[in-house]
Amino acid sequence: MKNIVILISGGGSNMAAIVRAAQARDWRGRYGAQVAAVISNRADAGGLVFAGERRIATEVVDHKRFDSRESFEAELAAAIDRHQPALLVLAGFMRILTPGFVARYAGRLLNIHPSLLPAFPGLHTHRRALEAGCRFAGATVHQVTAELDHGPILEQAVVPVLSQDTEETLAARVLTQEHVIYPRAIEGLLRSGL
Repeated sequence: MKNIVILISGGGSNMAAIVRAAQARDWRGRYGAQVAAVISNRADAGGLVFAGERRIATEVVDHKRFDSRESFEAELAAAIDRHQPALLVLAGFMRILTPGFVARYAGRLLNIHPSLLPAFPGLHTHRRALEAGCRFAGATVHQVTAELDHGPILEQAVVPVLSQDTEETLAARVLTQEHVIYPRAIEGLLRSGL
């Protein structure tokens, strides 16, 4: 079985979209793949409830308990590796990962970012797109590399910027597209024999 481990920090809407797609499209039967675990760096992450209700293993590795990023990542990697992941998926995981951690999962570590990369890496993407006068925004699924919000692009979705858009309205429209392209990117990797 190809195990998918998803890392979250909050509500986990992208994680939920991936879980729903895996069930609806029968990834277990078609590709021998399953969402095996959801791990969060926050005990109050709402996505843990969603995963638990679907009998997906959950775990919390609270980054605040550690005195260094490296010690946190060592414990996080131990939790991840217990599930023997074929794919590690960042879905709203709000921690910057060290190059060593990224190297450990090289080629099987994915992220989604709410912009059309390479434009607007980092935070406040919707505000920055509006301030720049962009006519289009969107989202990007990419393989993670040591450089923040870079790496080979797997999927993108384009969303028009409307004249009345605010950060919130643009973010909401982009998020609906994230829920489409993240499962599609993962399924594409599974179909190619990941």
